[in-house]
Amino acid sequence: MFEKSLYDLIRGIRNHKGGEKEYIQNCLKECRAEVRSQDMDLKATALLKLVYLEMFGHDMSWASFNVLEVMSSPKYHQKRVGYLGAVQSFRPDTEVLMLATNLLKKDLTSSVPTNIALPIGALPHIITPSLALSVLADLLPRLGHSHAAIRKKTIVTLYRLALVYPETLRAAWPKIKDRLMDKDEDSSVTAAIVNVVCELGWRRPNDFLPLAPRLFELLVEGGNNWMAIKLIKLFATLTPLEPRLIRKLLPPLTDIIRTTPAMSLLYECINGIIQGGILGEADDISGREEIASLCVTKLRGMIMINSDPNLKYVALLAFNKIVITHPFLVAEQEDVILECIDSEDITIRIKALDLVQGMVSSDNLVSIVSRLMRQLKASSAASNQQRNSSPQPGSSEGDSDSEAGENAQQAKSQPQAPPLPEDYTVDVIGRILDMCCSNNYANLLDFDWYIDVLTQLVRIAPVPRRRETEDDSSQASKPLPADISEKIGSEIRNIAVKVKAVRPATIRAAEVIVAQFNIESSPAHPVFAGALKPISWILGEYAFQLSNPEDTLGYLLQLLPRVKNPEVLASGLQAVVKILSFIAGDDQALWTSERKARTALLMARVIHVLEPLGSHPYLEVQERAVEFTELLKLTAEAASGQAATTDDLQQDAPLLLTQAIPSLFQGWELNSVATGAQRNVPAPVGLDLDEPIHPNLNTLLAQADELLLPAVSDDEFETYYNQKPPPTSIQNEPAINRLVNPPEEIAGSYQQAGEDSYLDPDIVARRKAERLERNRDDPFYIQGGGRSGGTSTPIHNILQNENGPALDIDSIPIMQLDIEQLSSGLASAGAARKPSQPKPRERILVAADETLAGSGPSTPRHYESENNSDSFTKSRSKKLKQSLLQVDSSHLSSFNLGEKAPNHGFDYEQQQREDAEMAQAVKEVERLRLEMQRANERIQVAQGVPVEGTVVKKKRTKKVKTEDGEEAPVKVKKKKKPTEVVAQEGAEGSGTAETTPNVTAEIVKPKKKKKKATRIIQLDEGEEAVLQ
Repeated sequence: MFEKSLYDLIRGIRNHKGGEKEYIQNCLKECRAEVRSQDMDLKATALLKLVYLEMFGHDMSWASFNVLEVMSSPKYHQKRVGYLGAVQSFRPDTEVLMLATNLLKKDLTSSVPTNIALPIGALPHIITPSLALSVLADLLPRLGHSHAAIRKKTIVTLYRLALVYPETLRAAWPKIKDRLMDKDEDSSVTAAIVNVVCELGWRRPNDFLPLAPRLFELLVEGGNNWMAIKLIKLFATLTPLEPRLIRKLLPPLTDIIRTTPAMSLLYECINGIIQGGILGEADDISGREEIASLCVTKLRGMIMINSDPNLKYVALLAFNKIVITHPFLVAEQEDVILECIDSEDITIRIKALDLVQGMVSSDNLVSIVSRLMRQLKASSAASNQQRNSSPQPGSSEGDSDSEAGENAQQAKSQPQAPPLPEDYTVDVIGRILDMCCSNNYANLLDFDWYIDVLTQLVRIAPVPRRRETEDDSSQASKPLPADISEKIGSEIRNIAVKVKAVRPATIRAAEVIVAQFNIESSPAHPVFAGALKPISWILGEYAFQLSNPEDTLGYLLQLLPRVKNPEVLASGLQAVVKILSFIAGDDQALWTSERKARTALLMARVIHVLEPLGSHPYLEVQERAVEFTELLKLTAEAASGQAATTDDLQQDAPLLLTQAIPSLFQGWELNSVATGAQRNVPAPVGLDLDEPIHPNLNTLLAQADELLLPAVSDDEFETYYNQKPPPTSIQNEPAINRLVNPPEEIAGSYQQAGEDSYLDPDIVARRKAERLERNRDDPFYIQGGGRSGGTSTPIHNILQNENGPALDIDSIPIMQLDIEQLSSGLASAGAARKPSQPKPRERILVAADETLAGSGPSTPRHYESENNSDSFTKSRSKKLKQSLLQVDSSHLSSFNLGEKAPNHGFDYEQQQREDAEMAQAVKEVERLRLEMQRANERIQVAQGVPVEGTVVKKKRTKKVKTEDGEEAPVKVKKKKKPTEVVAQEGAEGSGTAETTPNVTAEIVKPKKKKKKATRIIQLDEGEEAVLQ
């Protein structure tokens, strides 16, 4: 009998393609028979085949006892197969594991190194607490084995035992520490110890802090990159406990970063520096900046030089950590990070977006959003191409073949990138909205561009998935999950509410979006776009600013029956009635027969759409539909009963139409409210939210679930009012314009390069037309190549196109010119056509969110932006104060040399008059002050005080003669000046004192008091007096 070896088994599996299962089952039967044989070689071979099949998922736990038998074989090649089978099949709950304890202890104490290595390698896979306690005493002596491989394996096995039986460390750690401190130890053993210490260090780093000197030695002197990686990770956990390690680690880490060619070690060094807090260390600022700049430079090289996506990913991870402490360094690498946004790897794109989102400023916002918009548009085009290439169920074979051929040719001529995942597309759209609206639109300078971007995002946003059970009325009562298009629409609504300067452009964009929904969606398909909810709110709230209210009303009436989201439906109902009240509620217009008929048709059309919604299962929709339907029916009756205006009698429109319905929607203008303001509204007294609205609410809801909406049938009314008539080919332009069609040359603009790559053609054309109209009279704006300086006519186009280069000079007509008349005509024409100056850029004001007083931390912080008027004024004033000449030049922006200065501008003469008036006022104040001073002096004289003051004598300074005969002044000790009092005679209590002009003043030395100011006056020659 010839048994199969392992090689035969592998060859047999490869040869039986398609029948592997049957072949493997036959082999398992053979192995079951062979493993029970007494031949140990045959048993070991069968066990080896079972181990191989176990890796395919076939259980071999039934052969655990046979594995134990092979483990006990004295032959090494059989024993090795047995231990391999134990590693693959033994579990902690294996019953024969208790019988293997003595075998493991025996092999651990063997004198043959190869036999010792087998149980040491198998123990980490089969260890249990009881087994660890049994073999620990036999495993510890192996730390002193003469073979380095045995010592290395023993250290790793002891770590596995410590995880199961923690008391292992108490006995093993002193010996492991001695091996670590031994400088003569084998490098493999030292690396194993470092691995074990690194794994244990992040759990209890305090226990391994005394080992820092030896570990630092190994980091500096060791040449093993993998051991260096482990040491760096270990030091990253030790530096928060010992900050002095940071200065010690900076030189070796800097040297490794500069010199190592290994990318793994380079990244781990940078990551260890970041996690260890070395970049955030405040003591050595110069060293910290140097290492941060070095790390950023190396990370830039990892992204640019290496094409490995794994290195790009980890480099972006490191950038996301460095940007917290050194954002300015990371911002300098903007070009490299933006390149990662276009990477083929989605994970790299997401990490780059995380980094870019925190680097957005007013300078780079447009470029970043433009890159992301190109991605989204390319992905949307690829998705549409795949959707169109799939055959439709109702198309014929010939049509499908022709369409498939056309699509294949288009795919070859225009290669496109594959579509992006829907989750990534939603994430990118959300990040675009967050970047643009951050800090109350502080980084946004061009709101018109932002509105066009939002319009494009609505078109390319993923459509939410339809429900499987659309006919289930119970499911219809639940709202659809929110999609990203609703967030885009909410952003458009925020712009309309908060930025009044661009509100007309926002309303125009909302009209375009509604028209696009109506054109692109089929009348038989439902509408799931969540953007319709805020868009319809805009159209209803600002109906008076609509460019074509009747068309907008028609689009909404066509969309409402197909809307499945009840919240969108409720908002659309409100908008329809608001627009209707604006169209038909004009109280200044005459109530003519034409107006009466048009109003009756409009109300009938609205009632026809609202009536089926009166039985909608969603209560909000049902309530609004019923209320508006009954109100419009009453209004229609009043309108039909009101006679029209005639030549003899003038009639007014019904009050229900002109006053009642418009008053429902008139009042205070709605503004944006802060997020936390609602929390500060106190609850009304007596409000019980647990009390049911109706005692039989459950019964009513159950009955509402059973109601089914009637199917809308196509009738003449629906066809006449809701289906758009086919366009006609009548052209109203002059015939001469159709004589020649000159080719239009579209010139790109360097200011907004690349807009056509992410915006639809209609949006690009509209933006170009607005830009040309805005810069029509700007002498510094270069017009397109197709435009000339003068006025061009179709005749000029014909001559330019037909004549070509071969122009006949003789065919040019000759006219007699009068130079004097020509010069006077040109002067008058130049005066008449004086170019108007370009309008200054309008300042955009962004309204802040309203909140309640004392809302506190529940409301978000309102960041000041340049778009806000207050912050703009403050920043402007700060810049003026810090100017070089210290001169306020803000009034020069409104100064015009060619026109009269406006009343509110700067007037030099007016300023001179104001200065003269101010000088006259100052003189008048000084005159009044002198008169009051003189009056005060007269009052003092009347009370007995002389006008010139009170006179007292001052002592003269005595001079002492020296031996040489020279006079030297006497040194007087400095003292406080005494107050000199003059005794006055007079009766006590009298209101005045009698004074004599020539009476000699008597000097009285008073007590030491505070100093009083005195002044010296000259009386006679040699005499001085002190005047108080």
